[in-house]
Amino acid sequence: MSTPAYPGLALERQGHTAIVTLSNPPAHTWTGESLSGLTQLVRDLEADREVYALVITGDGERFFSAGADLNLFADGDKGIAVTMARRFGEAFETLAAFPAVSIAAINGYAMGGGLECALACDLRVAEEHAVMGLPEASVGLLPCGGGTQWLAWTVGESWAKRMVLLGERIDAETGRRIGLVDEVVPRGQGLARALAMAGAVEKQSPSAVRACKRLIQGARTTSPRQGLLAEREAFLELFDTEDQREGVAAFLGKRAPQWRNH
Repeated sequence: MSTPAYPGLALERQGHTAIVTLSNPPAHTWTGESLSGLTQLVRDLEADREVYALVITGDGERFFSAGADLNLFADGDKGIAVTMARRFGEAFETLAAFPAVSIAAINGYAMGGGLECALACDLRVAEEHAVMGLPEASVGLLPCGGGTQWLAWTVGESWAKRMVLLGERIDAETGRRIGLVDEVVPRGQGLARALAMAGAVEKQSPSAVRACKRLIQGARTTSPRQGLLAEREAFLELFDTEDQREGVAAFLGKRAPQWRNH
């Protein structure tokens, strides 16, 4: 069942991990309401310093998400297109900017806006039967939720062109081979593996992880010189946090650190 404040999405917590399940049967297509719901959900999680990781998956065994419902565009209404493009952009850019770690557990078809949602995450686990693609050009459209950008950053320009310009769909193993997904797991085990990865995040300093994520993603758009300077500045900023002192003290004391995200 969807969480009332987030239409088409179900939210639960396990420790320091938030689990978001896409739930708009049968194919978990995105609506304007569910995209706005995702934007608000991620912003709410940003404000919760007890959340160290976010896992996103689809309900059931067949679909992660089939993307947008094309019935929305059947009349060629440009006003609807403007609204949906803005909401896709807001939702997935907010997800990509989520300061903690985000992991997509792709449990079936991830097409169009479904794959764009997964691409906006930091890491992707695909079940062996997953199928992924950006088929928008086959219906006279194009990916408008970051697909052309994040796909090229993730797999390189050549594979991005094959998937977007030729409309190639790829299976989970091909996704792993080209770097689109990080791991392939048996059917039904995607969420468990994603949660295990989220558990590994919990062992890291939340403050350090957030700083590292910001620096890694910043390398896409900043010069190496700027990035190296920002890296040193971020390193020094960590000395203003309790986590830095706790991390070093725990290591020297041969005990597990107790992170406070401060």
